[in-house]
Amino acid sequence: MGGCTLTGALAVTTSVTDGISIVHGPAGCAHHNFSLFFSTALGNDEVRIPAIASSCLSGEDVIFGGEDALEIALDRARSKDPGTIFVLTSCVAATIGDDVAGICAERTGIPVVLVPTEGFLGGDFRKGFSNALIALSDGCRQSDRTGGVNIIGEKNLDSMAEIHYREVRRLLAALGLSVNIRFVRNIRSGDIPRLGCGCLNILRDTGLSDVGEHFEHRLGIPALGGFPAGLSGTIRFLESAGECCDLDWAGAVLREESFQREMIEEFMSLSGHHVRLVMEPGSDGFSHASELAGAVGLIFDDEGSPLPVPSPFPVGTTGCRRLLHRWRCAVRD
Repeated sequence: MGGCTLTGALAVTTSVTDGISIVHGPAGCAHHNFSLFFSTALGNDEVRIPAIASSCLSGEDVIFGGEDALEIALDRARSKDPGTIFVLTSCVAATIGDDVAGICAERTGIPVVLVPTEGFLGGDFRKGFSNALIALSDGCRQSDRTGGVNIIGEKNLDSMAEIHYREVRRLLAALGLSVNIRFVRNIRSGDIPRLGCGCLNILRDTGLSDVGEHFEHRLGIPALGGFPAGLSGTIRFLESAGECCDLDWAGAVLREESFQREMIEEFMSLSGHHVRLVMEPGSDGFSHASELAGAVGLIFDDEGSPLPVPSPFPVGTTGCRRLLHRWRCAVRD
């Protein structure tokens, strides 16, 4: 999350499957991110070519202005007949002062969405990610809130994204709720306005609180911060989602607690083993891991077997099951 602002925004815009993202800057900015996204997709067993283009600013453009280069890039993108064109500003374009907003506003026909991503002004990956989510929502309008739940800000570069999503969808189904839109993951331009129909926004993590507040202010949709993590965290998620949607959550909670007890019983062979928790870089799941370890009777010991605590922490009860499988293998080794 501490990387380039431009990369954070592209992690959103390239997940609009009929869109084209133009990086207004030197060719290297686009090439670096194209390579990153393509190789990441291959690593996640996806064959997907990200639709990233460049205005290819030259040294002459930096001196005399790059607006003509952007015009040419926009014309080329329009010739591909995309659903939406996203224009992302690089540090170079911001430095030379191109009127990118004015050029984007002049375009008619195919929608052109400007996403500010000049990282040298203090942004990072997370800021670019948030800016893109907000920019894509600007054309949405408040609706009757009957469309189900909006999933906001999934980590599109995470190899576990689909597994995490399925667990959230399972938990929502236990409450009788469906998913309205994944904003933004593998959707088309025509899906974007559905955002305004959601009854609840579920943020991927608490770091997107600014996005949740923006959507609540503009669209009147309340936000629930963060995917469920850990045993008790999953129960709280069911309670909170049910309360936000004025649903009776008691039955869903009882069923999930029963499911968790059955899972814990399956791994009670771990009881009595001496272990120590090893936090992977960026992990903030110590409390969730401690709760899970205690539930299966593991004993904390500085000299015990090392157990990994991944980042991000696995989602929901089924995520806890996957982690327990890893831990059982670690203890046996």
